[in-house]
Parts: sequence; C-alpha cells; structure tokens
Amino acid sequence: MYKISEFAKLTGLSKETLRYYAEVKLLEPAYIDPKNNYRYYDDGSIFLATLLTKLRKIGFTIQEMISVMEDESFANLETLLIQKKRNILQQIHDLQLQVEEIDGFLASGKEET
Repeated sequence: MYKISEFAKLTGLSKETLRYYAEVKLLEPAYIDPKNNYRYYDDGSIFLATLLTKLRKIGFTIQEMISVMEDESFANLETLLIQKKRNILQQIHDLQLQVEEIDGFLASGKEET
C-alpha cells in the first residue's frame, strides 16, 4: 500500500489531482484509515492512474474518463478513442483551413502594396 504522497510520486499525478479524482469517484483510494483519514493506494490503482494519465494527455474530459472507468470491461474504450481521434483530425483540418485563409489574406495585402 502506498500513501498518497508516495502514490503521487509513483504515478506523476499530484496529491490534489488524486484527491479530486477520489471526490468525483474516478480513482478512489484502496483504503482510507478511519483514525487519521490517510489515503492508501494499492498496485491495482497504478494501472488505473496510468490509464487516466493517458486519457488526459489525449484530451479526454473528466466526464469521458468517468464513463470509461464506469465501464469496468473497457469495452467502449476503443470506440471512444476512435471518436476522439476523428474529432482531433477534424480540428486539425479546420485549423489548416484557417491557416490557408490567413495566408491568403496576407498574400492579398502584399499584392496591393
């Protein structure tokens, strides 16, 4: 079992993030000591923390992460990842169009001078 500070160092998540994740039922401690309210995490929590870190890095919202964690079989994770990828690719396309608009606008300004 790991105290919250040890678990934070081990996973790269801050103590504040771990407390928040526990509050929203995203990653709850394996054990809370009733005497002093210390939070303890186990080895199984490391996998979940790693998964949550990955999901955050690829842009999942807290609500999307909760949805993944509620589906303990992770059956819908692939579908969610594919949809997230589609959304990112669409955003990239939209941004490329904006860049082209800017380039066109700048080019037209140079032609007039």
